[in-house]
Amino acid sequence: MAVTPLANTELVAVAWLSSAAGIEAGQVATTLPTDASAWEANGFVHVVGAVGGTPKLDFALREPVVQVDAYAVNTSSGKPPWGRAASLMELIVAATYDEAGLQRVLTLRPGYPQARVLTAHFASEPRRMPGDDSSYARYQADLALHWTTL
Repeated sequence: MAVTPLANTELVAVAWLSSAAGIEAGQVATTLPTDASAWEANGFVHVVGAVGGTPKLDFALREPVVQVDAYAVNTSSGKPPWGRAASLMELIVAATYDEAGLQRVLTLRPGYPQARVLTAHFASEPRRMPGDDSSYARYQADLALHWTTL
């Protein structure tokens, strides 16, 4: 018996974040690309995964809290570009207030069902994460998504 592909929190988070205004194609994933020059110009949004939340008991509504990291790098300098990383995270914060960006149908990977994010809000303020040996600037925050499979 073949396993039927089902939507999951990471796929939904990547699809919703990828659709936010100001986010470029390929700028969001569950793995940070090793080639920093590939994302140096626009930064990168890393969906680390669920860090909390509770699915509804009586109906199929998921309410995870997802760790999201916004990265920026300047490969020609050892100085982390904190302003760029902060601005990237603020694009995501702004997306949570964009009513047009909520309630829309999200297309996940081929073969997976569609999903809809009903609401999104931050469960924590974005915070600077200093001390990266690679001189990456990283902001981290916890994003609560309320979503369902269609």
